[in-house]
Amino acid sequence: MRFLVPLLMSAGLAFAGEYAVLANGSRLHVDRHEIEGVKVSLYTGSGSIEMNSAEVTGFEADEYVAAAPAPPPPPPAVRAGPPSAPPVPQQLADAAAEKYGLPPALVRSVMKAESAFQPQALSPKGAIGLMQLMPSTAKTLGVDPHDPAQNVDAGTRYLRELLEKYAGGLRHALAAYNAGPASVEKYGGLPPYPETLNYIRRVEREWLSSLR
Repeated sequence: MRFLVPLLMSAGLAFAGEYAVLANGSRLHVDRHEIEGVKVSLYTGSGSIEMNSAEVTGFEADEYVAAAPAPPPPPPAVRAGPPSAPPVPQQLADAAAEKYGLPPALVRSVMKAESAFQPQALSPKGAIGLMQLMPSTAKTLGVDPHDPAQNVDAGTRYLRELLEKYAGGLRHALAAYNAGPASVEKYGGLPPYPETLNYIRRVEREWLSSLR
């Protein structure tokens, strides 16, 4: 059984194998975390991520899974070069924005509102990755939502399609991205969902702040 670990804990306290619950509702699997003042450091196998404590609402302990028997050692491998660094989310956003003719700052703002730049983010509703693609949307777009590059490319392409659908109306496009085009059509404009309205405000605020 998973349990929620409160964020208000003494500095330096850590847990192994857990999920960080982000303020936007997504969950990010990490090895452990450390808290120092208003900063939270999340440690994964590939490095660490530093976030403001306001962006993390708590932690869920991961369920223990018994380790499988160790496989026989593999044969010696030919020495290869150093492993390539994982793609930087902001760089993926900029590349996709250029590809689909959108402002890079807008795509970054949507990405931050969706996942806080965390490739492993998973929403309670099942949305996946940096641009929080639902499995059905990813299938329609023909991509693997777990691959960061495909996730960002498809999410940006979908955002561009929505902007074209609503004749450049950013708020309508953002509402459709968050709540689905059917909700926009149902209300003939922005749906009166607090979550969607707050989402639109977050994206606009982040985009405007990047232009200053």
